[in-house]
Amino acid sequence: VGCSAAVFDKAHERLLLIRRGDNGKWAVPGGYMDAGENFSEACTREVYEETGLRVEVTRLIGVYTNPHLLLEYPDGNRWQLVILHFETRIIDGELQASDESPELNFYTFEEIKGLEMGALDHFRVTDSFANQESTTIRNEFGL
Repeated sequence: VGCSAAVFDKAHERLLLIRRGDNGKWAVPGGYMDAGENFSEACTREVYEETGLRVEVTRLIGVYTNPHLLLEYPDGNRWQLVILHFETRIIDGELQASDESPELNFYTFEEIKGLEMGALDHFRVTDSFANQESTTIRNEFGL
């Protein structure tokens, strides 16, 4: 299970994105849950590790999975991703790059359109800016 975060600026006009250290693409901050964590703990830990910001989870934006898209490991284990995407509020901290996210910045929706990112991150960005009251469920996202 993965958790990711929509971290907006105070005016709720710009969304924080990180440039991933592994593939150079832009993404929302996030990662996988550790054993013993709840969703909020995993989300806030990942945001802090990748950005230096302490955040509070405020609501669930979307749930993403695809039963036809499996991760296969060398030992033969196969896993289906389930990702929960949360809106957050900044509590404190300073933006700080890391090995996981060597570059990070806040962007408007228009600015994000020109950035290289994966399909799942496009969905999460679009759903974040849509600011719907109900949770979005995407059962068949493609990559």
